[in-house]
Amino acid sequence: MDSGKRKRESSLSPSSSSTRQPKYDVFLSFRGEDTRINFTDHLYVALNQKGIITFRDEEGLERGESIAPKLFKAIEESQFAIIILSKDYASSTWCLDELTKIIKCKDEMGLKVLPVFYNVSPSVVRKQTETFEQAFIDHQKRFEDNIKKVETWRDTLKKVADISGWDLHLQNRHESEIIQDIVKGIMEKLSSKSSSINENLIGINSMVAELIPSYVGFGNHIYMMGICGMGGLGKTTLASAIYYEYSDHFEGSSYIANVRERSEKGELHELQQQLLDEILGGSNTKIYNVQVGLRKIKSSGLRHKKVLLVLDDVNHKDQLENLAGKRDWFGSGSWIIITTRDEHVLVQHGVLKIYKPNGLDDDDALTLFCSKAFKKEQPAEGYMQLSQKVVEYASGLPLALVTLGSFLVGRTVEEWQSALDSFKNIKGDIHDILKISYDGLEEMWKEIFLDIACFFRGQEKDEVIRILENCGFDARIGVSVLVERSLLTVSRGCFVMHDLLAEMGHKIIRFESGGKLEMQSRLWLVEDLLHVLENDMATKAIQAIVVRFKENEFNYEAVPEVILSKMSNLRLMIIKKTDCYRYDRRYLDVPNDQRQILVPNQLRYLSWDRCPLKCLSSSSQPKELVRLDLYESRIEYLWEGVMVFRCLRD
Repeated sequence: MDSGKRKRESSLSPSSSSTRQPKYDVFLSFRGEDTRINFTDHLYVALNQKGIITFRDEEGLERGESIAPKLFKAIEESQFAIIILSKDYASSTWCLDELTKIIKCKDEMGLKVLPVFYNVSPSVVRKQTETFEQAFIDHQKRFEDNIKKVETWRDTLKKVADISGWDLHLQNRHESEIIQDIVKGIMEKLSSKSSSINENLIGINSMVAELIPSYVGFGNHIYMMGICGMGGLGKTTLASAIYYEYSDHFEGSSYIANVRERSEKGELHELQQQLLDEILGGSNTKIYNVQVGLRKIKSSGLRHKKVLLVLDDVNHKDQLENLAGKRDWFGSGSWIIITTRDEHVLVQHGVLKIYKPNGLDDDDALTLFCSKAFKKEQPAEGYMQLSQKVVEYASGLPLALVTLGSFLVGRTVEEWQSALDSFKNIKGDIHDILKISYDGLEEMWKEIFLDIACFFRGQEKDEVIRILENCGFDARIGVSVLVERSLLTVSRGCFVMHDLLAEMGHKIIRFESGGKLEMQSRLWLVEDLLHVLENDMATKAIQAIVVRFKENEFNYEAVPEVILSKMSNLRLMIIKKTDCYRYDRRYLDVPNDQRQILVPNQLRYLSWDRCPLKCLSSSSQPKELVRLDLYESRIEYLWEGVMVFRCLRD
């Protein structure tokens, strides 16, 4: 799921490493042959039009005898499961395995289950008569050596039949009306959850109450508004709160997060795709470049819809021009809300209504700080004066208050006083305030923080943890520590780190290297990596390289063959093509580079999209290598002779 769809995240809401972090709002379970192109498709479109993040399996998914692990994972990462029980649902062993997993997650993880009885009555499902009876006769013959599995399916269907849901069998109504009822029910359940979240966003509700009547309205005008201010001020949280509160007033809605970061990665066309998919419920064609996306947005039905669009963290006018170029792209009554640190971007785009949050007042700031430092709204006995001092240093910045509160929780008065003494050297630089929490980490947790700050923001939590574990880190406990310290959050199964915290990580690495690129422990920009390679500047200081490149951006031809071997402490190397989903067979027709890859002996993880070289050099002995991934590479063979990889895993 696109990291851009993280609509219900908040840097100010309480975080817990033990809390299940759903990635999807809804998981759809259905018999494809019965309902895929009618009821299920219409329901999927209606859910997406309301910004409800919904998982359904792909039509062309290759199915074997057992259910795909990715579907089990999607069930675990969902808040609700809608089960569309059709006449032939029970004939599919795939559906029955899927249903068994859903009920298990209901019992063990609190997954909410909502059945839809589509042209079949609950009693048929419960008693397994009619088509369900024949299905189980067939299953008993097929699984005569595993009757226990068949009995589990029977019991699972009985449980589902007893859950309150929607019975289309008895209702003399249009399907479209019932679908709207289902969508409305899901929205109400999600809204009640997000309302409880918003209650914990200290000071935000008063900002919303101030902002809405002054800057936007519910008339027929198209309202374009900017929320502008320095990092850490709560702009994203404020935009999220507005989105939660008002999205059900619109015909379509979309929350586009991390616009600046994703644009810099060359993913602006993907943001255009997200906008159209969420508001219009999907599109028939894939957007591969910004120009196509621009034409598609202009020619779509957006101008006939009243929409709520949030563009979070914009830093260039091109981003606005390609996502929300003109007011008349949208229907009457639409709201377009833009958050940015740069007021000039708003002025250039003709955004006249600009709201500038002032940060939290002293009372709200103290309450927010105490919620982190003491897990309650007031300081513990003997800590009031110390807490007021910390609040004073934080200058009303929510991010600083949360981070410092998480750092000081559980510490003695003496430790607080020592921390306050160190604050005296801080001259208003928020990076220095945030670094206090970083400095209190153990060395391994620091390394994990820096890897995530440089490489893995917005990436799937489980995949990143696997990579970090392959690098020798105790990643699960390390991530838990970072979440507890408010240096990292997890939303929709992906890592979320505030821009200022990531910038602090970059600043730490550059400071430690003395400003010398070749002495940096990590390289994350294509141009920096190429500069180091082409100028023979590789050193043992470089520990990790993760870069994402666009077509023709990463040219390895001028790089000396032995250069990688000079990075003797390199543990991680990922060179990934950002648009690798566009497979270009012409690449295979290019003559091979006949050189070999001299891999550093300490390397643990190597992933290189479209690697042009001939093979791994037998001169290398990377005995620590755990993962080798050469996607779309033109490797002729892995190596010459015999090479032992005792640690290599699938």
